[in-house]
Amino acid sequence: MSDISPRLALPLLQPAQAQKHVTHNEALRILDIFVQLTIEEFDASDPPVSPVEGPIYAVGAGGTGDWFGATGKLATWVDGAWQFHTPTAGWIGAHAATSEVRVFTGSVWSAVTGGGAASTQNLAGVGVNTTSDLTNRLSVVAPATLLNHEGAGHQLKINKAAVADTASLLFQNGFSGRAEFGLTGDDDFSVKLSADGSTWVEALRLAPGDEVYTTSNPPPDGGAGVVETGSNANGSYTRFGDGTQMCWKNDFVAAGSSAGVWTFPAAFVDTTAAVTATARGNFARFITVTGVTATTATLNTYTQDGGTELPDTSIMAIGRWS
Repeated sequence: MSDISPRLALPLLQPAQAQKHVTHNEALRILDIFVQLTIEEFDASDPPVSPVEGPIYAVGAGGTGDWFGATGKLATWVDGAWQFHTPTAGWIGAHAATSEVRVFTGSVWSAVTGGGAASTQNLAGVGVNTTSDLTNRLSVVAPATLLNHEGAGHQLKINKAAVADTASLLFQNGFSGRAEFGLTGDDDFSVKLSADGSTWVEALRLAPGDEVYTTSNPPPDGGAGVVETGSNANGSYTRFGDGTQMCWKNDFVAAGSSAGVWTFPAAFVDTTAAVTATARGNFARFITVTGVTATTATLNTYTQDGGTELPDTSIMAIGRWS
């Protein structure tokens, strides 16, 4: 017959043993340590200066003083001396102050998922009323999800690794996409719509720094308003929601009767733009438009008296951008 129990190593009473109460009390003392195991300090290395009976310490690596060489053991102060016990893999202990729960792996005490505050870090996934997966590592099934302030503002941040990646909010019906807005494949903010979750139409795009916005599918409504306006070295332009585009420049100059080519500040969709020009100044002049493309107009300016000054011209073109 063994002298100790197989799991907790409790001392067992032997046949015809004298002073059985000693063995019995020792077994009770060990049970008092192991049952409802509460740890005063995990990975402890330095014994307390004034130890008292009751607290249990999980000794970590680098124990000093009386704990030297006791790595991985449970230490408790008994009858004026340190008593050490070896835990078994699978034992669970709770931290006395924080309620953090750890399990002994056979070599270290590791955090238990679902235990105290520290055990909720670096989780593989979280499912609230559902099950998470490798893609949706946080998954919630509920009528609503609340993200509240903590006394001031609150931000929801969606970060992407590179410009070509996507950081967006996707709205679905039956897990089929219907609307999406955010940074989808570049750093422009866009709004996209889909009727079937497969074919998407970009309804709006905002380009940072350009101070303009564009739409690739404007409604056929003359009152839809301005969708883009801007200017550059070639002049200024405005695009409207019904597809109309206006371009103009107030200081265009063409020398004598030689042709002057005006490059539109924004291209038209075809060659049907109407171009008009007005000579500025005190001399009589006339201007002809000899060629219009989707991107340029060619003009000749003539003076009645044959002067050689450079005429100053205001020029405008109206056509369609879509």
